[in-house]
Amino acid sequence: MKLTSALVARTLDQIEAQAIPDNHPAVPQLNSLFGDHTFFLDGSGLNIVEPAGSTNSGAQTAQVVKLADWKDANRTSLVPHDPEPTDVVIVLDSGGSDDAA
Repeated sequence: MKLTSALVARTLDQIEAQAIPDNHPAVPQLNSLFGDHTFFLDGSGLNIVEPAGSTNSGAQTAQVVKLADWKDANRTSLVPHDPEPTDVVIVLDSGGSDDAA
């Protein structure tokens, strides 16, 4: 899932990670391996977010999916693996007015 800059900011408000900018030299290789996504690096490795539906209030959500682990403690290279959905769910939008009855 490719996120707008506003959705990247909203995601980073909810998880401790760093977004990889689209102009980073690694992005073309990441896109060829994993598809067109917004990529995030955190202490455990490389992640993306995938649509997860909506809540009862109509808020759109996305699930964090882990794609690669850091190879070592220095965090200088990644080891890709099959996508692993995590328990982390991001709220992308509020799903409507906050003052609805």
